[in-house]
Amino acid sequence: MAEDNSYESILCVKPEVHVYRIPPRASNRGYRAADWKLDEPAWSGRMKIIAKGKLAYIKLEDKNTGELFAQAPVEQYPGCVVESVTDSSRYFVIRIEDGNGRHAFIGLGFADRGDSFDFNVALQDHFKWVKQEGELAKQEASESTAPKLDLSFKEGQTIKISIGNIKKKEAGGSKARPMAMGLLPPPPGAKVGGVISPPVEQQTVSAEQTNTASLLDFGSPGPAASPSSDVWGDFTSAGSNSSKDAVKSEWVQFS
Repeated sequence: MAEDNSYESILCVKPEVHVYRIPPRASNRGYRAADWKLDEPAWSGRMKIIAKGKLAYIKLEDKNTGELFAQAPVEQYPGCVVESVTDSSRYFVIRIEDGNGRHAFIGLGFADRGDSFDFNVALQDHFKWVKQEGELAKQEASESTAPKLDLSFKEGQTIKISIGNIKKKEAGGSKARPMAMGLLPPPPGAKVGGVISPPVEQQTVSAEQTNTASLLDFGSPGPAASPSSDVWGDFTSAGSNSSKDAVKSEWVQFS
């Protein structure tokens, strides 16, 4: 509490307010500003609202010298220290104290309606903060007295964790992707975009063998036709000699 009393914060400052002498309250209905002499204020000056810890102080000071005229300590709002009148939102009744135990009720008026609104809101916000601080203090006190929950592992204690989503993902990932547009894969050894044609050399050899067989069979009834071999002998010898010459010309023998 000593630290709270040493720290002050200014909540609201209004450069011009008016103080009125008020008659005693006639009934329990409240005060009426129409019963005051509004044209003849008893004092005019500056008003400050200062917060010290949980208390708020309404200070009336001289606007030129800053000399204190009166102050009203406020412990709660709304309360008996600050009361609004029944017929206007610009006038209030406050209870001032002189520090010696004596107090008096005076009328406080604002020239502008916005100033009275700021005065009201500043007091409301301060005591709202005081209420929240009290609730937090009670909550912390209850938590400190409550037994703490021990969630640490004991010696030798183990836990088992089963994760089922991983198996489902693996099973789903092993499935083969379907072929697009219903096409079958190509046969092994085939190139994409066409069918491999047989080698040209094999086709040429097979055609030559077919022509040779037809020529040999033409006009010769049996296998004893030796002249057929003589007819093709020149071509065979020429082919063999030409191949040998080509080999000799292309290859060099090393000794």
